[in-house]
Amino acid sequence: MARRSEQALASPWLVAAMRLGVLALLLLLWALAADNVSRNIIPSPLETLEAAERLWADGRLPGALGTSLVTYLGGFALAVVFALPLGIVMGAFGLLGRTIEIYVYALAATPRVAFIPLIILTLGLGIEAKLFVVFLGAVMPIIINTYAGVRQADPDLVEMARSVGASRGRTFRAIVLPGAVPYVLAGLRIGATIGLINTVVAELYTAVTGLGGLLALYGNTFRMAEYFVIVLTLAAIGVVVTELLRLLELRLTRWSN
Repeated sequence: MARRSEQALASPWLVAAMRLGVLALLLLLWALAADNVSRNIIPSPLETLEAAERLWADGRLPGALGTSLVTYLGGFALAVVFALPLGIVMGAFGLLGRTIEIYVYALAATPRVAFIPLIILTLGLGIEAKLFVVFLGAVMPIIINTYAGVRQADPDLVEMARSVGASRGRTFRAIVLPGAVPYVLAGLRIGATIGLINTVVAELYTAVTGLGGLLALYGNTFRMAEYFVIVLTLAAIGVVVTELLRLLELRLTRWSN
């Protein structure tokens, strides 16, 4: 009964209505802040919308958005392809995982900006450098969460499977990997967020292009309406990607409900 009440309270329609209510409140607070602070600092929602229409009409926003999405999604995809197998192997082979985990954690704790001069010297200022900066940001959370997920397999289920004659490989596929899915998807969400941040960093420190380039341009010239448009565009990309990953998580973990 309690579980049904919880599900009713968390119905998609109710969540959507509450999100719209919070959005309306944020817009109201934004408008009040714009009225009480100099417009040179905080533009009103209407001014920001008009700036967005101008940027879209003259092609600046679509062009920058396309450039940034190629960098972001390309770097994130490379991180997923590299990190998932490595995290799984580290978790499956305990000795290997314990051997290299210290180096993974050390790299995860190192600010990615520290590598940018080396990346530029090695890869130049083109798309390769940008992709690698995004890759560095996204890869560590995926490796760490995948590794933790595989290591957190339910020992009772594993022992039960072995007691009925299941092979090690079948036990791994049927019990360990499905149990690791929530951890993996949490890592993907964190990696996607850090990857988006690194996309802007890459566009600021290498060839100044994309949304990061427009962010620097409008910030340096104090064109705050246009600046807010770029910030909100980046926020929208983050929301879309994390929501897609959340929907994927709901679909893949339905078996556990």
